[in-house]
Amino acid sequence: MTTIRSLTTRLQRVPLTRPWAADVASVGIVSTHVVRSDGAEGWGFSWSPQIGAPAVQALLAHDIGPACIGRSAAPGEAWQGLWEHLHEAGGGGITTIALAGLDLALWDAEARSAGVSVSQMVGRQRERVRAYGSGVNLHYPLDELLAQVQRWIDAGYDAVKIKVGKPDLAEDIDRVGAVRELLGPDRKLMIDANQRWDLDRATTSVDALSHHGLAWIEEPLRADDLLGHAELARRIDVPIALGENLHTVHRFADFLRAGAAHIVQPNIVRVGGITPFLRIAELAASHGAALHPHLLPELSGQLALALPDSAHEVLVEDVEDAGFGALGALADPSPVSIRDGSLTENDHLGLGLRFSPVLTGATARSRP
Repeated sequence: MTTIRSLTTRLQRVPLTRPWAADVASVGIVSTHVVRSDGAEGWGFSWSPQIGAPAVQALLAHDIGPACIGRSAAPGEAWQGLWEHLHEAGGGGITTIALAGLDLALWDAEARSAGVSVSQMVGRQRERVRAYGSGVNLHYPLDELLAQVQRWIDAGYDAVKIKVGKPDLAEDIDRVGAVRELLGPDRKLMIDANQRWDLDRATTSVDALSHHGLAWIEEPLRADDLLGHAELARRIDVPIALGENLHTVHRFADFLRAGAAHIVQPNIVRVGGITPFLRIAELAASHGAALHPHLLPELSGQLALALPDSAHEVLVEDVEDAGFGALGALADPSPVSIRDGSLTENDHLGLGLRFSPVLTGATARSRP
């Protein structure tokens, strides 16, 4: 059995070209490097935009690192045991975000040793997937928001998502109406409230905005409010999308069984890596729900290419000015390209996501 020999980490912050908020001008990356007992190497990462990256690195260094040595290096085989080992620190959140750093590196090592990309190893099903334009834009003045939407139109996107949740509903109505007018009737428009509403406010707001032809309303309520989302689903006709702040397959199952979500949006890092993401994709398909991965198109796009066909087309989220390649964070060319609103994969091995400078056994302090 090929086992894990060592795990090393490095914490770095990557400046954003366009800050997401006054206090979010960079994102935290914990680069990971794994060496297997057969000498194969893999590179992965954990990600947390503003809060928790040092805690993620500490968990990798002090708990995951010592516990993973000697366990199977085959992708997925060590995941459940390590999740159970970490469980007293929490079943999801910091623990699953940290686990992703190891899981991604193990998938990368396996694919690199086989001379293929991860999408090829999982089983690539298609050569391209559609992307939608997205932005952290609630704080933009209306003219700046419309300029952003026009950039997405010019770039060939046929679906876009904007933020809602202004204190005055009338302002949301004006902004969504102006965006719909610019988009025209044929492009999809999604809105994201980022947990800003309670049940009654969500009901009122969605009713007022729904005549603009909404493809979905994202995170209308507090992310863990299962009963609230189930009740809202009974009150409104717009599909509910959520999942970026759900961290385990068990929680996704709760929401799907309750009819509280029509569209699930797992973030591959937040759920713990590729291993649990594939389980969540199977779960969504079994419930007839659409799945659109949250953020990180250089990672999620590769997995989207490998998801089995289902009743729903998978969409990849492309946040303006936030791609790792565009931010200059990668040591190698980006593993994916997005042109004319579609994502395709470029030639690369493994995940093709090594952060600059590259973390190696020679340059990083061994952990444990």
